[in-house]
Amino acid sequence: MEQHHEQRQTRATPMRQTQTQRPSRDIYEDDLYDDSWSPRMPTSTRRYRSDVQYEMGRTSADIQAYVPRERMTQPERKTLQPQRRTTDVPTIQTNRRRPTNTVDVTAQQHTITSPARARKQDKGRPHWLVYVGIATFVMVIGWIATNTLMSWWQVTQDDLHYGRPRTYQTDAVVGHNDSSSHPSHFIALNLSGHIEIIEFPGGDATKAKIYIGPVLIGSDKDLAPVTLTFTDVNGDGKPDMVINVQGGHIVFINDSGQFRPAHPGEKILL
Repeated sequence: MEQHHEQRQTRATPMRQTQTQRPSRDIYEDDLYDDSWSPRMPTSTRRYRSDVQYEMGRTSADIQAYVPRERMTQPERKTLQPQRRTTDVPTIQTNRRRPTNTVDVTAQQHTITSPARARKQDKGRPHWLVYVGIATFVMVIGWIATNTLMSWWQVTQDDLHYGRPRTYQTDAVVGHNDSSSHPSHFIALNLSGHIEIIEFPGGDATKAKIYIGPVLIGSDKDLAPVTLTFTDVNGDGKPDMVINVQGGHIVFINDSGQFRPAHPGEKILL
């Protein structure tokens, strides 16, 4: 019995040894497996890695893998002492915008402009006839404004020289009881378009004579000034009276101590 018991013990011993040796082999294999595959990282570490990847634009390969504290060597553990953490990760400011260079953007737009877009831009531009019409309109308005200004200036000048009603006065020696020392006095009036000339022979108002001239027609007829010129137009040696109004000339012949209108067909040289 004792021998049989010892044989059973001797036979059981290798089995026990093999059983005790197998866990060491499994541990070795586990170590190999652990070396080839890193353990799962904590949640905080994975979040930090994602933040760094988002802020710095790096991939996961650029960030060091997580190493458990149990697998660190003694020098590596010393480096894990609490230190003031410094990081070069820039702070992202979402409320600021990068300044844009308008010159570069404009040049870039010109270089990227496609033919279709260029045609659309050409369609948006007005036709050249529009510019011609605007120029013509400006010229017409300028012409009207210039004429109005010139007309106003001319009326103002006439007001200063001839007054209202338009009146013109002059002295001349015409041979009607006058002389160089006592010339005859003439007054030309425009009374609402009716031309009238008053003569004072030799300056004597008691012998005044009135000559009725033409009647003016048109707008602003009462503003036309009337002037007198004395010259011999028929060659008889006596000065005749010429009425100048609105660019026209009306001749009165000096005959028998007074003036009369020129007859039709009478030879006159102005």
